[in-house]
Amino acid sequence: MSTAEAAETGALLTRAREALERYLEVHVDDDGAITFSHADVPCVIQATRLADGLTVLSLTCVVAWDLPDDPALAVAVAERAGQGLFGTLGVGHTERGMDVTLRYAFPAEGMDPSPLGTLLMLVVSTASQLRTELPGVEA
Repeated sequence: MSTAEAAETGALLTRAREALERYLEVHVDDDGAITFSHADVPCVIQATRLADGLTVLSLTCVVAWDLPDDPALAVAVAERAGQGLFGTLGVGHTERGMDVTLRYAFPAEGMDPSPLGTLLMLVVSTASQLRTELPGVEA
């Protein structure tokens, strides 16, 4: 990563941290990623420079993990994914069961902290709401 790329992603992560601190307690990891929880849903934000002038924030929320491999839950996730969420809802299968994640990536360069915080909280609150609505997920 070049110095310019590091500066761009660092500045964007700083704005994201400032935006989220209005609502939540956040932590900055050694690699610069921002981690936090909202209603027991762990989340992480990372920044990536895809091209000159195109730096994106990637937000991942782990809605649930290590759930029994239940076809009814997979169907419920698929149905909910088609209802116009901010982000992509997905199911991952592991040797311990199923994990449900909500991911959202968007170009955020130039966004001020206030609208950036509103957008991030829309995604995070959707993940928290999903945690209470999906069958078999303990809130």
